[in-house]
Amino acid sequence: MIKEAFNGLKTAWKGLSLTLQHFGAATHSKKVKGIKEADYFEQQNGIATVQYPHQKLPVPEVGRYQLTVEMDDCIVCDLCAKICPVDCIDIESIKATDVIGKTSDGSVKRLYAPKFDIDMAKCMFCGLCTTVCPTECITMTPGYDKSVTHISDLNYKFATMTEAEAEEKRLELEKQQAERQAAKLAALKKMEEDKK
Repeated sequence: MIKEAFNGLKTAWKGLSLTLQHFGAATHSKKVKGIKEADYFEQQNGIATVQYPHQKLPVPEVGRYQLTVEMDDCIVCDLCAKICPVDCIDIESIKATDVIGKTSDGSVKRLYAPKFDIDMAKCMFCGLCTTVCPTECITMTPGYDKSVTHISDLNYKFATMTEAEAEEKRLELEKQQAERQAAKLAALKKMEEDKK
C-alpha cells in the first residue's frame, strides 16, 4: 500500500515537473513559419498557439478561400453558376443591343450582369467555378477570415448595375426586338406582294 502511494506521488511529480518545464518555456511565442521552411519542425519551445489576429499562418499558394469576381472581365456566360454543386452563385443577364466592350483577355462582351451574387455561406470551396471561367474573372483569394455577425452578410453582390440601369437596358432590348420583328414582318409582307 505504501509502495503504491509512493509510485502515485512519483508519477504525479513527474507529470507536474514536465508541465512546469513547458510552462517556463512558454514565455515567448513561436515564430510563424510556413511548412516549406527547413527548420519548421525544429521549434520545440514557446507558445504553440498562433496569437491571432496579431500572428497569422502563411497561406498556401493553392489554398481555396474567399471567392471574388472582376466584373470588368465577366462575359456573363453563366458557366460558374451551372457547375456549382451547391448552387451558391446567382446570375442574371440582359442581352445588349450591341457589343458593350472587351475583357482584359480580348473576349467580346455582349451581356449585361444586373445581378451576380455569391452566397459564401453555401460555398463548399471546391474551386470548380474558377476552373470553368473562360475569362478567369472569378478567382479565389488568400483571404480566409470573413467573420460576420449575421449569415446574410456572407451573400456578396458583385454586380455594379443599379436596378434603374437594368430596367433601361431591358427596355432597349425590347425596343430593338420589336423593331426587328416589325422589319421581319414588313419583309414577309413585301415578299407576299411580290409573289402576286
